[in-house]
Amino acid sequence: MARRVLHRIANVNPDSVTTHSDRVLYNSIGVFIVLYFLYATVGGAAFVDASSNYSHPWWRWLVGPLVAIGVVAYDRAVVGRVAINYERLDSSDPDDLLRRPTIGLYAGRLAMALLFAVIITEPLMLARYQAEIDARLNEVHNEQISAGEGGGAIAAYGARLGELKKQAAADDSLVRGLTTRAAEKRRDARKLYAQALADSEGKGVSRRTGCPPGGFCDTLIQRSRHLDDQAAKLDAQAARLQDTQKAARTARAAEQADLTAKIADQRTVNATVIRADAGFGARTQAMWYLVSTDFWGIGAFYIGIALLLIALDCAAVGLKFVSHGNAYERSEAREARGREHEAAIGYEQVLKDVRRYAEATSRVMAEGIGKASRDEEIAGVAIERARAHLYDSVAGSPLPPLPDLSLIEHRPAATRTLRNVDSLRA
Repeated sequence: MARRVLHRIANVNPDSVTTHSDRVLYNSIGVFIVLYFLYATVGGAAFVDASSNYSHPWWRWLVGPLVAIGVVAYDRAVVGRVAINYERLDSSDPDDLLRRPTIGLYAGRLAMALLFAVIITEPLMLARYQAEIDARLNEVHNEQISAGEGGGAIAAYGARLGELKKQAAADDSLVRGLTTRAAEKRRDARKLYAQALADSEGKGVSRRTGCPPGGFCDTLIQRSRHLDDQAAKLDAQAARLQDTQKAARTARAAEQADLTAKIADQRTVNATVIRADAGFGARTQAMWYLVSTDFWGIGAFYIGIALLLIALDCAAVGLKFVSHGNAYERSEAREARGREHEAAIGYEQVLKDVRRYAEATSRVMAEGIGKASRDEEIAGVAIERARAHLYDSVAGSPLPPLPDLSLIEHRPAATRTLRNVDSLRA
């Protein structure tokens, strides 16, 4: 039972598989077709999954069997096809049973195998090396993110943000210069006041106590107060400068905040786009990068598995090709040629019967036409005879002799009979 099932899967007639070698052959072809159906189902589902950016849609298990059924149907058509030679049907020479295999049929199957090796085998290999591919994609994405920071919208936003920061730094530098000068003057005023205190205690240059007006101590105090006044003026100038810069600072701060938000948004968008670039094409590119950079570690294994799956893809048709002219094909050819020969003989007999019927029909029609023409001629002769007899009876002199009836008999459509003519002559 299992043998007949495998033969039906291979699309061959189990009753014509009589030898052990043919049973082994077509059992193997049936097993290969079943294995390829499973392989094509998983590969088609993997291709749909890779095309959907590995979102694992449930309907991928509906597409996979459809793809497998299409390829298996083609293989069954090739395997179950026997190239029967319908020429010289009456010949018993074994060389006349089968035609030579056409290269186009198998070349088309080979092209389909290579096509499915790309469409079906590649997603399976990508799933096999998923960890290595993810690591490679992470490196590529980091490089793309770094490159995106130095160009595009982020670079333009960063350049403008730098200009705003320079303007703010320039304004801060102006204010800082005024406040620094004010601080320096206050520091100098403190030093002078400290010197005045020391001089009033007799520790200064004058070596006198007290601080009389016009003395050295008084002069130091006046200078200290003058420096304090200058520092206050500088602080006031710095405050006025800050007031004048307030509107520009507010505008720059708002623009800086907006640019910072835009840069953050653009970085988020870039990161999302870059991270999303992990579909079938990106993974295939990463796979080929791994194959080229580590051929003996990954490339050889990748090529070996790919060739193995391609061999599985072509196994059924390959066995069919190398077994051309086996006992099964000769048996099918003999039976088909016998039926065709019987049909040809029957058709030829039908053609002969049709020709005989046509000839008989045409003969009957010709005889009918001839008889009708003869009857018309006989009637004409009878009329002439009656007219002559009437003329002879009335006028008393005979008419000139009429033409003999035998002249009319020479016409090809008339039948040679003289029964009616003789009766008229009498």
